[in-house]
Amino acid sequence: MIDAFLLRALIAGVIIALAAAPLGCLVVWRRMAYFGDATGHAALLGVALAMSFSMPLMVGVIIIAAAMALTVTFATQRGNYAMDTVLGVFSHSALAIGLVAAALLPNVRLNLIDTLLGNLLTVSPNDVIMIAIGAAIIFAILFVFWRSLLNATLSAELLVAEGGSLLRDRLIFTLTLALFVALSMKLVGVLLITAMLILPAAAAAPLARSPERMVAIAAAIGVASVIGGLWLSWEADTQAGPSIVVVATLFFVVLNALPRR
Repeated sequence: MIDAFLLRALIAGVIIALAAAPLGCLVVWRRMAYFGDATGHAALLGVALAMSFSMPLMVGVIIIAAAMALTVTFATQRGNYAMDTVLGVFSHSALAIGLVAAALLPNVRLNLIDTLLGNLLTVSPNDVIMIAIGAAIIFAILFVFWRSLLNATLSAELLVAEGGSLLRDRLIFTLTLALFVALSMKLVGVLLITAMLILPAAAAAPLARSPERMVAIAAAIGVASVIGGLWLSWEADTQAGPSIVVVATLFFVVLNALPRR
């Protein structure tokens, strides 16, 4: 039994780490770390929605995270407010509304610690299947739109020159991020989702000489962080999500301390 739940946790963690690598690199290149925080905080409102209508938690989180991504995209597109202002408003508002809504639900007890910090060790076989399907969708989207996403990251003018659309690019990217948030809640919870995205990518940056190499190194660091975090969680009896983030932080510190060539 112990072997079974550890194996499920490992499989789910590795899948999420692999999905986080390309998305995390794009987030780092675009300097959009705060967007991950905002979408992650909105996920708590999705949990409350799912509980209210007795639907799977992941479905509720996807709905709210996607709505958040669309709202932020169109709000910034209009240009009335700067991106950081819009993200700050929606991030903390969604988190507060989610906490209040969860507290007001009749006959429902929300495990706030697991929701905020994740609990990878409780992943069920159905969760693994849903995570695998969601990750496959993310990989398919990135495979089809990688060139346009990369061009938009490097230069908006380059994307437009090749016949692309900035609005379409933002929608694809933000909705893909929303799907990742829904998948990774079990891993690190709503408070640490951004850390899972940006730490492996940021740790890989000093070793990368091309975008694709940075993605590959970030994936390797993410997988190693999951394995090391699960071991630390098992040995020290700590939360799996924070343990994974601690290991990823160590990778970031060590790799950035190495002498540059």
